Amino acid sequence: MLARDGAHLLRQTVIAVVVLTAIAGVAVGLWSIRPTPAYSSEGLITGSPFDLTFKVENESPWFELANLSISCIVDHIRASGLPPTRVEAKDVRFPARNVPTLQPGESATFTCPFRALIGHPINNDPDIVRRSEIYFHAEYDVPFVRSFQITHNSAHFFFDTRPIPPRWAVTQPQADAQPSPAPDQRRGE
Repeated sequence: MLARDGAHLLRQTVIAVVVLTAIAGVAVGLWSIRPTPAYSSEGLITGSPFDLTFKVENESPWFELANLSISCIVDHIRASGLPPTRVEAKDVRFPARNVPTLQPGESATFTCPFRALIGHPINNDPDIVRRSEIYFHAEYDVPFVRSFQITHNSAHFFFDTRPIPPRWAVTQPQADAQPSPAPDQRRGE
């Protein structure tokens, strides 16, 4: 009798573990295919890099980004003392007017009023943009459950002057990068 009860308890425990593992697997699977916004910037032709237009795109092939709101954050400007500062994106242009939603594959454009954040003593520094890091914060509805929202922070962007025209990019430019010496120079020949 005692062995039978032990086997029954073991069987119930194994079933509970399998069910909980399946639920966790489904939850992780759904979370991994959630829609996330992707960001890029246009190239700088004239004016300030802080006045560029940015693009947000829904790269999900299945789900929309519903009730999307975007904030722009100046994370820091090295050697300025300016704390991280958040402002709402301006001039947001969604494909459907007055509907803050991006369907799969759609994109929208927006600007960030960064120059208004930067005080006049710093604004006179022409090298300020090369010392700046920015990122974007998005909030949007969970697919199928509109009463909950997902928040998403993008990667950090740096102003990259290597491409023509220059633009904000996720990879930090290597200002101190030196070309590697030719093979004969490494051997001392």
